[in-house]
Amino acid sequence: MFSGSIPALVTPFREGAFAEDVYRDFVEWQIAEGSKGLVPCGTTGEAATMPSEEHFRVVRACVEQAAGRVPVLAGAGSNDTKVAIANVHAAKQAGADAVLMVPPYYNRPSQEGIFRHFEAIAREAALPVVLYNVPGRTVTDIQPATIARMVMAFPDIFIGIKDATGQLARVSEQRSGCGADFIQLSGNDETALAFNAMGGVGCISVTANVAPRLCAEFQAAWAAGDHRRALELHDRLYPLHIAMFTDASPGPVKYALGKVRDGFPQDLRLPMTQAGEASRASVDAALAHAGLI
Repeated sequence: MFSGSIPALVTPFREGAFAEDVYRDFVEWQIAEGSKGLVPCGTTGEAATMPSEEHFRVVRACVEQAAGRVPVLAGAGSNDTKVAIANVHAAKQAGADAVLMVPPYYNRPSQEGIFRHFEAIAREAALPVVLYNVPGRTVTDIQPATIARMVMAFPDIFIGIKDATGQLARVSEQRSGCGADFIQLSGNDETALAFNAMGGVGCISVTANVAPRLCAEFQAAWAAGDHRRALELHDRLYPLHIAMFTDASPGPVKYALGKVRDGFPQDLRLPMTQAGEASRASVDAALAHAGLI
């Protein structure tokens, strides 16, 4: 269901409100540029600042604009199991194809607690789940053995993972435990090339917000076996991958979008703030290196 370049979409705000017209235009551009899926309301989309009604309004707008041309993977995680289950149902009602779910954050559950959390979600069976393992944000690491246990128990629910651990060996461990059909997507742009070499099939990307065509071409080159071209595109994009995190995300991403998309709103919701001067300089240099400005 999911492979290639899949942007974790930013959410445009104008005077504090969701700028739906800008968002729909942005989704249209992403599809035209070759993105193979869309993730509304993830970390980059500032989902942590959205009340539930607004969150799923954004998901619905993404689904409606995509109109079945690419699959939509809606952010739906929570550290409260009951809320997470409700989010899955809301994502289904909004028309999403699957949900992207972090393990419970802040609570710091054991591996057994993580399994039981996702078991409760799976028993509802509203939509397929792509796990999102990002211990740097959640302080909770889903161990490969726990992932394998979940997949063995609910093979039709837990279809893949966005792996942002930075541990490339996990790709082999997870394939061994979950099987070759388990979808593995990099959660880090800068290691997506190596992740694919280990057996990944794509990336849920921050950089693809800004350079969707280049990111799509990179993934397509790798999938076609043109590894030389993939490496060339990786080198062209690498400074941009790094620049996207030279300040708290999505500050640098929205700044970059303002450079490549005329009139793209720069608003962020507190506690997120706009990129600082040094970060903006890094973004400018990276956009020039990539040939985007």
